[in-house]
Parts: sequence; structure tokens; C-alpha cells
Amino acid sequence: MHKTRDVLGNIYMIAFLLYLLLPLMVMGGAAFNDSKLPTIVPWKGWTDRWFIDLWNDNRVWIAFRNTLAVALGVVVLSVPIGTAGAILINSISGRWRATLYGLMVAPILIPGVVIGISTLLFWNQLSVGSGLHLSVLGQVSYIASFVMLLVLARLQSFDAGLEEAALDLGASHGQVMRRILLPHLYPAIGAGAAIAFFQSIENFNVTLFTRGGADTLTVYVFSKVRSGITPTINALALLLIFVTLLAAVIYEVSRRRRERRERMLTVEE
Repeated sequence: MHKTRDVLGNIYMIAFLLYLLLPLMVMGGAAFNDSKLPTIVPWKGWTDRWFIDLWNDNRVWIAFRNTLAVALGVVVLSVPIGTAGAILINSISGRWRATLYGLMVAPILIPGVVIGISTLLFWNQLSVGSGLHLSVLGQVSYIASFVMLLVLARLQSFDAGLEEAALDLGASHGQVMRRILLPHLYPAIGAGAAIAFFQSIENFNVTLFTRGGADTLTVYVFSKVRSGITPTINALALLLIFVTLLAAVIYEVSRRRRERRERMLTVEE
């Protein structure tokens, strides 16, 4: 019985990995196929022409620059807003806490189309025209909720007695925040920043309604799909996957080094 369960578990694991990775492998393979269609069947030989075409496409680089600018703007605004919201919710109790929590989580449940249109209409009433700045504000309105949830989860493991002890010893509230609370929240804040960054990069609905005439990567890909997709999109997607995996590896290596260093300090003490 135990052996059968292990076999079934292995089969499920393999099937699950194939389900996740096989489409990515097909997509990546099409970037090297010498065919005008984004496919690996029929295989017409290896080529790097699609990467060269991508490199020579000025529009995609403008879209990439705009995407990075919007994503960084979203991170800069979402992280402090989400962190402050989590600290506020954690500091109150009772019915008001549940009400405030529901209000701050609600934007996650709202469709992106609604957020995009609402952002555009609201700021137009204040005579603020569309553009990438509105894309940042529209995305922050719901991405900050993701940051809040991560920080709030981290706060559940925080010992409030440390704050009280520091205040009793003469520390100011600002010192308690900088030297006790924020260091405890740094892992969640970092994870929230990463999620905010990638959520912004892949956002389409909000950006489509608020961008004005500017391009982002998602809008660029959408326009290519409408006008006739080529394997340059596969090349772009493959590069994005590679960069994402590289960033994940760097983060994991740095995290393990930090944990090893902390264990060594603990043993020395």
C-alpha cells in the first residue's frame, strides 16, 4: 500500500511538472525555429533571427523601459502604503479591524477592467490626463493590498512585548519602528516589493485603459497578437523567463547565506 502511494505520488508529480513546464518548453523552442509562425511543428531548423529582430525592434525597448518605470513606481508607492495598512490593521481590534481589513482587501476582488476605467474617470474629473502616471496609480490601488497581506502575516509572529520593553527603556516610537518593528518586517516587505514588481509587469487591463498613448510590454504583445504574431514574442517571453529565474536564484542564494550567517552568530552568542 505504501509503495503504491509512492508510485502514484511520483506519477502525479511528473504529470504536474509536465503540465507546468511543457508549454514553456514549446514556447521557448519556437523562438529558435526558423519558421514565420510561433510553432515547433514543423521544425525548419535552428535560427537566432527572432532574437535579432527583437533586438532591432525599437518599439519593444520603449515598451520595456515604460514597463520598468511603471513597475518601479508601483513598488515605491505600494510598499509603504501596504506596510502602513498592515501595521494599522494589526494595531486595532474588534469590529473596526474586520471592517478596515475588508475594505483594504476588496480591491483584489475587483476586475482589472473596472479598476482601469474607474481610475481613468476619477482622475479625469480632476483634470489629470491619461498616461503612465495613471497606470501607476491604478495598479497601486490593488497591488498595495498584496503587500499588506504579506506584511500582516509577518506581523502575527511579532512579539508586541519588545515594543513595550523598548518604550519603557526610553526609546521613542520612531526608534521602536526603525530598530525593532521594521527589521522584523524586512523579509515580508522584500517579498511584497517583488510581488508588486512582477504584478505590475504582467498587468494588462488597468494599463490598457490608463496608459494614454504609451506602450508597455503587455500592450505591445496584445498589439502583436492583433496584427499578426511572430516568434519575436516567443524570444521576448524566453528572455523574461530567464531573467525571472535568474532573479529567483539570486534571491534564494542570498537568503540562504543570510540564514547561515544568522545561525553562525547565534552559535557564537
